[in-house]
Amino acid sequence: MTIDESLKAWLTLSLLRGLGGEGARQLLREFKSPEAVLAASNHTLCAVVKPEIASIIGRGVADELLSPALDWLEDDNNHIVTLGDADYPQSLLNISDPPLLLYVKGRLDLLNQTSLSIVGSRHATPQGISNAEQFARSLSDAGFCIISGMAHGIDAAAHYGALDGSSASIAVVGTGLDKVYPSANRDLAHLLAKQGALISEFPLGTPPVAGNFPRRNRIISGMSIGCLVVEASLQSGSLITARLAMEQGRDVFAIPGSIHTPQSRGCHKLIKQGAKLVESAQDILDELPGKVRAPAPAQAPAPPSGESLNLLDLIGNDPVSMDVICARSGLTVSQLSAMLLTYELGGYVATLPGGLFQRIH
Repeated sequence: MTIDESLKAWLTLSLLRGLGGEGARQLLREFKSPEAVLAASNHTLCAVVKPEIASIIGRGVADELLSPALDWLEDDNNHIVTLGDADYPQSLLNISDPPLLLYVKGRLDLLNQTSLSIVGSRHATPQGISNAEQFARSLSDAGFCIISGMAHGIDAAAHYGALDGSSASIAVVGTGLDKVYPSANRDLAHLLAKQGALISEFPLGTPPVAGNFPRRNRIISGMSIGCLVVEASLQSGSLITARLAMEQGRDVFAIPGSIHTPQSRGCHKLIKQGAKLVESAQDILDELPGKVRAPAPAQAPAPPSGESLNLLDLIGNDPVSMDVICARSGLTVSQLSAMLLTYELGGYVATLPGGLFQRIH
């Protein structure tokens, strides 16, 4: 990436401690460019911001704080996009707190592609993981870029599903882009850097700090024309993303689940608050403008037959214990154990914590 004095000025403004996004935007509205802000006298600055802020601007930023970003930009796959750039996500210009700049690793062309966000629980059920992958793949095949937060569970499944489809995926992270969090998703991060993109508003070196993750959620929702919540408990951070999406005027969708599963309660709450209940990707495509092309129908695995199919019907749609399945089927524990292992290996049944079993649709 070409590094000029204008970009250095944007970086300097973003790295000034104590200034904040609103303060920086206020200065830009007054002085029109970061170069003009940094060149202004203390007296002139004090007419716009508090004297302590003017003093911070006057001191500038030490070269050792700029150097990591400038060195990072030597990689052709790394970019910094500012509020003044054509590549800056135009949808973010309509939110109340657009980031001053974005660090981007990967494809710049995705930043202004029509996108949908898919978010959900870090502690997802097997059915939730399957739903996230399938919805993401279908929506990617329909031409949407899928945005999520690269967390464990639903986020990671959505990224993988989108990358398996015809389009791509963006991860908005809560750390500097020189760090991967969670570290278990390192392979996913490398895949996104090659086929999609990772973006962050946080400077390089920023560690995983709890307060940064709710903040990055406004970017996930702000870059999307709609937000799908796959699974979420009542305390899930995904509900923050959904609330922000509603405040930003985006459509919010939620997949219903079992009344006995904690990960479904957040989705049910959203539906009560006006989120659209969806059972398939087509439900979302019917609601949203900008559909690029109809997704290819999913190739469902051939269901088991005979006794196997009957057992799956006996398991039902909610998580159940071995004792309940025994009572419903009349089979012994040893008989059921062998059969359930076969179904689990075939992807028809998943084992949940607490000795429960769940059918995978």
